[in-house]
Amino acid sequence: MMRWGSSGQAADSFYQVRPDCSQNVPSTRFKIKVGKTLSVRKWHAAFTREGCLDIASVLSRIQRGGVHPAIRGEVWEFLLGCYDPESTFDEREQIRHRRRMQYARWKEECREMDSHVGSGKIVTAPIITEDGVPIKDPLVLLEAASDTQATSTSSSGAEVSDSPNRVMDKKIIEWKLTLHQIGLDVLRTDRSMVFYENKENLSKLWDILAVYAWIDKEVGYCQGMSDLCSPMIVLLNDEADAFWCFERLMRRLRGNFRCTQQSVGVENQLQHLASIIQVLDPKLHDHLETLGGGDYLFAFRMFMVLFRRELSFGDSLYLWEMMWALEYDPDIFSTYDEAGVATHKIEGFKPKVKSIRQFGKYERENMKNGANDGDGPVPISVFLVASVLKENGPKLLQEARGIDDVIRILNNINGDLDAQRACAVALKLHKKYLKKLQGKKT
Repeated sequence: MMRWGSSGQAADSFYQVRPDCSQNVPSTRFKIKVGKTLSVRKWHAAFTREGCLDIASVLSRIQRGGVHPAIRGEVWEFLLGCYDPESTFDEREQIRHRRRMQYARWKEECREMDSHVGSGKIVTAPIITEDGVPIKDPLVLLEAASDTQATSTSSSGAEVSDSPNRVMDKKIIEWKLTLHQIGLDVLRTDRSMVFYENKENLSKLWDILAVYAWIDKEVGYCQGMSDLCSPMIVLLNDEADAFWCFERLMRRLRGNFRCTQQSVGVENQLQHLASIIQVLDPKLHDHLETLGGGDYLFAFRMFMVLFRRELSFGDSLYLWEMMWALEYDPDIFSTYDEAGVATHKIEGFKPKVKSIRQFGKYERENMKNGANDGDGPVPISVFLVASVLKENGPKLLQEARGIDDVIRILNNINGDLDAQRACAVALKLHKKYLKKLQGKKT
C-alpha cells in the first residue's frame, strides 16, 4: 500500500513493489515533507549560474527530511564525493566523460577475459575450475549432449573442456571464480521490485559488480555488495555513473569486506559498538556478554548491508542519505586519472579553506571533540546500531536467554525501524559517548 507524503505525492511510487510481493515487504515510512525534504526546486536553487553548489544549505535540508526521490541520484553523487560542490557544470561534465570512458575500458578488459560481461547474460554456474580449466556452458552441453569426445568430467561432476584454453593467471582465475556467485546474489537482490523485472537492469547490476571485482582485487566480490550496489542502478540511468557511485560507497565500506583467516573485516566496528554499549548501557553489555555475545557478531548483517534487510527499499535510501549528510566531509574528493590511478584532488581545483557549515552535523561534533585523530572518526553507522540495541534494550534484558533470542529480537524490527528517529537517537548517543570519554580523560 502506498503512503502519501504531505505534498500529495506517493513516496513509494518511485520504487514499485510487485503485487505478488506486497504482503511480504514492509511499508515505507518515509514521507515527502514540504519545507523539510530537499525538493527539486530547492535543489536547483542551490546552484550558482556557473554550477557551484551551496552544499551547506543542501546538507541542512537533507538532515531535516531527506531527498525527494526524483533527484536522489544526482544528490547522491555529491554526498558520496563524486563531485566537489565548488566545481562548475562544465568541469563536472568533463569529469563525468572521463569516468565513463574509464569504466568502458575496464568493462572491455573484463569482456575480453569473459564474453558474458556486457552480453546481457548473467553467469549463475561456475565457468572455471580452481585450477583454471574452463567449464562448458550448460546450454552448450544441452545442445551437444552426444558429443562425448568434446568434454570430460571434473571431480565435482561439472563437465570441463578438453580445449587447451586453460587459464594460468591466478588473478584471472580468482576473478572468474566469483562471477557465478555474483550472478546468484544478483538474482536474489531486491526481487520484490518491479524495476528488476527488466532483465536489462539485472545484467547492469551483474556487470558493475563483475567489473568492480576485477579492479579491486584485494576485496574482489563478497556477499552483501549486491545490496549496496542495487540502489545505484535504480537511481542512475547510466551504468557508468552508477558504477562510480558504488565505487565511492565502497571506499567507505570496503574495509568491512576484507576478511582473513585471523579476522573479520567488520571486526573493528563491532569492537567500537561493544565499547559504546559498555559505556552507555553497562547493564545491557554485561547481559549480552553473559549470553556469549560480547563480540557483537549478531550485529554483523546491519554493518555489512547498512540496514537494507531491516528497512523497506525507500526507507533504507532515506537512512543512507541522512547518514551521509550527517557525516559529510568536504575534503573527501578524489578521482581516477585515465590510467585508473587514484589521485587525491579533482583536476584544476585549488584547496580552499572550508566553512564549518560545509561539514555534516555528526562530523562537526567529531571535530569539536577531537574525535578525528588516529584512524579517523567512528562511522555514524556504529551509533545507529547502538541506537537499535538501546531501543530494544528492555526486551533484550527481559527475553533474551541466548544468542538465538538476541538475533530473533533484532530480526523482528524489520519494517518497524524509523530512519529519522534512529539518526536522532544515534546523534544523542554519539554526543553522550564523547562527553563520557572526555570525562574519563579529565
